Amino acid sequence: MVNVETEAKPVPKTLRHCFQDLRDPRVVGRSIHKLYDIIAIVLAATIAGCDDFLTMEDYARAKQRWLRDRMGLELAGGIPSHDTLMRTMAAIRPEHFQECFGRFVDLMVELAPALKDKQIAIDGKAMRGSKKKLDPAHRMVYMVGAWSTEAGLALGQVKTEEKSNEITAIPKLLEILDVSGALVTIDAAGCQKEIAAKIVEAKGDYLLQVKGNQERLHDDVQKLAALVMESDTAELDMAEDAPGKKAHGRTESRLCYVIDDRNLLKTTIRDFDLWKGLKSVVVTMSVREIEGTTSCETRYHISSRKATAVNFLKWGRRHWSIENECHWVLDVAFGEDDHRLHDGQAAANLSMVRRMALSLLKKMMVKLGMKNKRLKASYDNTFAEQVFAELSD
Repeated sequence: MVNVETEAKPVPKTLRHCFQDLRDPRVVGRSIHKLYDIIAIVLAATIAGCDDFLTMEDYARAKQRWLRDRMGLELAGGIPSHDTLMRTMAAIRPEHFQECFGRFVDLMVELAPALKDKQIAIDGKAMRGSKKKLDPAHRMVYMVGAWSTEAGLALGQVKTEEKSNEITAIPKLLEILDVSGALVTIDAAGCQKEIAAKIVEAKGDYLLQVKGNQERLHDDVQKLAALVMESDTAELDMAEDAPGKKAHGRTESRLCYVIDDRNLLKTTIRDFDLWKGLKSVVVTMSVREIEGTTSCETRYHISSRKATAVNFLKWGRRHWSIENECHWVLDVAFGEDDHRLHDGQAAANLSMVRRMALSLLKKMMVKLGMKNKRLKASYDNTFAEQVFAELSD
């Protein structure tokens, strides 16, 4: 899943191989702890429910024999202190850690079943704990991440310090991903001509939400949708999703139709030639009824893929798995929003560690929620060994 042009090395066989080329930021000759030992302790402790460096140190001391015998750590200098763990994670450059994270993703994909109908959802997430409330100059960290909707696997992420910078972060993220043959789905923040072109040039397809930030395009697709719906001769591919389905005390249904007549698109969308590979305009109408009150919302997307309304409805639903299965779980089960990490690059690097932990725990097919999986990994050494089973030396 990592771009083969930027990652020429073979797929690693173990977790240690993923981090063997990580640049050590510490002073040469003054470090008594192996860098991999620190990374492995932080990851194992995160899996086992530790959300700060104090508890990570405590966990490592309690599990010292297991870490040495089962995880293969040297621990020549004993267990690193919480200050050592924090300083090291704060000093590692996120772009260097991202390279190792990419190799971890390659390893996970190698171990996972073959992915069919590949879809990559991209979205940003605020690291709320990274903001110093009393220091206006200290900006909140945002992470723009990619998520495999089929595998339930975090594929990569790029750090940015402002939500508005998602526009510049998404192209950087695309450079480290292999999107060939994939459908890349992004909300309105990523609806940019340059981003669409970059995806198509990488032999992928895009499905981009259109809102007011692209006012000219938004006006055109609205007019196009109205024109087609008023036409008596238009032949539309339409699909309805869960009509009258009740969930969480509400009734919701979606109606989707696709406009893919090239001549109609070209004559109605003024910047048609600037949106590379544009083949479809997708219109989705959602009708909700909550306690007798009905509301209707219409959403617009553009895509470089020609497909049925049924498929576009499916891809639209799947896109939000990045929120429901990744971001929400990180906040609820890993307490990501509550972490107060202001030192160096600790917030960005631990964000990637949590996504590694999430991916490893998701592959454990036990009837437990994510919080309880983490708890089980803390007291059940056999379960913890199974989490790392295919990644150990």
